Amino acid sequence: MVEGKILKVSGPLVIAEGMREANMFDVVRVGEKKLIGEIIEMHGDRASIQVYEETAGIGRGDRVVSTGEPLSVELGPGLITSIYDGIQRPLETLREKYGANIIKGIDEPALDRSRRWHFVPTVAFNQEVKGGDILGTVEESEVLTHKIMVAPGKQGRIIEIHEGDFRVNERVGKLKLEDGSIEEITLMQKWPVRKSRPYTQKLPPVEPMISGQRVIDALFPIAKGGTACVPGPFGSGKTVVQHQLAKWSDVDLVVYIGCGERGNEMTDVLREFPELIDPRTGKSLMMRTVLIANTSDMPVAAREASVYTGITIAEYYRDMGYSVAVIADSTSRWAEALREMSGRLEEMPGEEGYPAYLTSRLAQFYERAGKVVCLGSDGREGALSAIGAVSPQGGDISEPVTQATLRIVKVFWGLDASLAYRRHFPAINWLNSYSLYRDRLASWFGEKVSKSWNDKTARLLKILQVESDLQEIVKLVGMDALSADDRLMLEVAQSIREDFLQQNAFEEDDSYTSLGKQDALISLIFSFEDKARRAVEAGADIEKIAALSVRERIGRAKSVPEAEYARVFAEIDREISDQLDALTAKS
Repeated sequence: MVEGKILKVSGPLVIAEGMREANMFDVVRVGEKKLIGEIIEMHGDRASIQVYEETAGIGRGDRVVSTGEPLSVELGPGLITSIYDGIQRPLETLREKYGANIIKGIDEPALDRSRRWHFVPTVAFNQEVKGGDILGTVEESEVLTHKIMVAPGKQGRIIEIHEGDFRVNERVGKLKLEDGSIEEITLMQKWPVRKSRPYTQKLPPVEPMISGQRVIDALFPIAKGGTACVPGPFGSGKTVVQHQLAKWSDVDLVVYIGCGERGNEMTDVLREFPELIDPRTGKSLMMRTVLIANTSDMPVAAREASVYTGITIAEYYRDMGYSVAVIADSTSRWAEALREMSGRLEEMPGEEGYPAYLTSRLAQFYERAGKVVCLGSDGREGALSAIGAVSPQGGDISEPVTQATLRIVKVFWGLDASLAYRRHFPAINWLNSYSLYRDRLASWFGEKVSKSWNDKTARLLKILQVESDLQEIVKLVGMDALSADDRLMLEVAQSIREDFLQQNAFEEDDSYTSLGKQDALISLIFSFEDKARRAVEAGADIEKIAALSVRERIGRAKSVPEAEYARVFAEIDREISDQLDALTAKS
């Protein structure tokens, strides 16, 4: 144990001397109240420590004691449905024991030591096992089975294993390692948050993460194991997009990191998720969710730890063979914490005061995503998708955090303040957003949804781009200068925007849309376009076509319940034909 004394306190930064024997990234206890900190820089016997708690009250000469261990998280049954702070302290437990406000220096184990879990072994006595092999299972929630694994890097023979009800720190068996030493098997393991968990092989992502959000699934899909960012100005709906992804994405587990955002946004999650039903399982969404809450009023240094804590928990479940999504809201607040600590360390600033290593830190986070072959003898596959919100000041995406993120991620959902102002949500601008997974996922959509899916979605994008060009002409010379075909193109583009892309997160039947319903909705819009174009060629008046009553039914089609859409859409399609035929006959 290394002990030193404080020389200087500068906000969350503490400099201590006498720490020559300590290591980088060791967890330390600072002052009489034993505040939790981490060594982030060493110069001779002086250590620079970022403290994850409020440093008021500590001063020069106070003790600093190194634990000799890196900042780590506890991994085991009990993570799901829990809400932690940035350094994995269980906030619900802290509230029950100490009240609504977190007291400085308190430390509670992340996993409940009193709860018992029923462990069912899947290995036999004398069986050879290695890192990643599954030793047994625990029913952690109603929708997810927790797999107890051999820790990475361990290899040996099972010399004792038991079925029964155990606490996470109790022995369920023994493992004789290759060097002859014997290690106890428990239901939990620890892992340093800054070190990514190993895997056998990284695979190319070939399956989409279905979100139920039409603008995302149809135009800018993300793959399971992919990376995406959601930049946008204040009020453009970043948090609602993040919440929608957390609610409806077809993944086995969601780790939601509230990093530096407002506390009421985390409150919304805590209120909504227990009441919402997952369409895949029929159970509460909290049954597949882990929450990391490090809101804007919490110590700034803990923001950096929170994103590493969240993605380490996600990697742990990925290693079980599950598909996991990490949603970070927002990485801009994390970058601001890096900037503050860099300034206090008196490092040479980069662009806009951010540290020169901003891009590499962002890359370290996003590169931990991916689809992998997990460790273990069974060759199971797991996927970890990383989605980060970015909050550029004034909505200027040319600022360093957004630009550094865009160089790393493969999907860009650019939120537009003008769309949000017009109440078009999700306010994802279809003209500047992109997905580099579209071509890779084309075969999956063609096989699982419809053979024409990729052609239809490409046609959607083309119409929206043509509309943008036509709108410029209209601004210059007016609508009357356009041909009937161009007028029809604008009407179809309006239908795509308002009847397909616009989505109400607070309406039950519109909040989530299956791929089958999305495909049928696109087909309905194109059916109107194709039949209307034939009517225009036959001499029908474009003004009367635009005013047909069936267009209102097309607009309401997105709110048709999933169980009824096939029947209702067929009725609307017949009505399109009947009204256009009648109009053509009159002309």
